[in-house]
Amino acid sequence: MDKAERAAQYFLEGYNCAQAVALAFREEIGLSREALANLSSGFGGGLGRMRETCGALSGAVLALDAVKGYCDPKDPAEKARLYGRIQLLCGDFRAEMGSLICRELLGREADGNPVADKRDAAFYASRPCLRAVRTAAALAEKYISLP
Repeated sequence: MDKAERAAQYFLEGYNCAQAVALAFREEIGLSREALANLSSGFGGGLGRMRETCGALSGAVLALDAVKGYCDPKDPAEKARLYGRIQLLCGDFRAEMGSLICRELLGREADGNPVADKRDAAFYASRPCLRAVRTAAALAEKYISLP
């Protein structure tokens, strides 16, 4: 199963968009399901359901960071390499989805309610989230695979 379908499966199991994408890379990242789900949990709903940066995209950046990130603050070349990949990933995501912003993708503003919407057939039919999860995971896989 490819990363896009694995992420979609996690999303359909009830994980939020960021968790679903991050969990698709669990083996590469080397963390347990629980640890990675915890680490990525607050990015869902566009940062805690505030409808800011798409959670699926945040999960993709987290996966890219975990596998291809840098840790030496005195190495500007590595920082630039990572930031370049993130810019390309985000550009591709915007080209595919139309925006990087959750509220623009959903066509609705944040309502200040921290309670996630019920996952039912209407939820999945009315949102681009499953497509965003697949897109973000496929793009993370693409940019992680680069040397």
